[in-house]
Amino acid sequence: MPKSIAVLIDGGYVRVLARKAGHVYDPAFVERFSRICATPDEEITRILYYDCAPYVGQAKLPVSGGVQQFSGSDQWLLDLSRKDLFAVRRGVLKFRGFKPKRIPIAGGALKDTDFAPDFEQKGVDMRIGLDIAVYSTTRAVDRIVLVSNDTDCIPAMKHGRKAGLQIVIAQLPGGHTAPELLSHADFHRTVPWP
Repeated sequence: MPKSIAVLIDGGYVRVLARKAGHVYDPAFVERFSRICATPDEEITRILYYDCAPYVGQAKLPVSGGVQQFSGSDQWLLDLSRKDLFAVRRGVLKFRGFKPKRIPIAGGALKDTDFAPDFEQKGVDMRIGLDIAVYSTTRAVDRIVLVSNDTDCIPAMKHGRKAGLQIVIAQLPGGHTAPELLSHADFHRTVPWP
């Protein structure tokens, strides 16, 4: 009898590595990727995808003092949430200012183009932890496949294991999995790009 699994995907983590590997990151890619996270002896019960909608707002440019407008659409998250077995859990993207593109900063007069906006995801790790806790209580699955490199998930992983869940850490091509995560997982597997 196959093991029932939930696949929990930290979208920000997967997106960075997928784009670095040259993949187009869209709902179709995420769906294909999530399906290959399971092995033949596993049956996916739910896919939980954690990410943030693009930042929308204005910011003062660091050198000229001009205004930069940030905009984007969350339509791709809506499209993803409508796919079979998917649920999207949204965090919030916070603007943290501008940071230099290169350090040390090259000599000469600085320009706005020498800086890049700095964004931070908030609430994604908490939502992952809450979902692991719920699965620990309900025992709706036998195993959780966690696709994240966030060590803030460790307390939830420990809780899940104590409750009898098996925790699998998915390692991605081009990524380096934090050793602490491997220490608190029952299994780890390399998941290739689709």
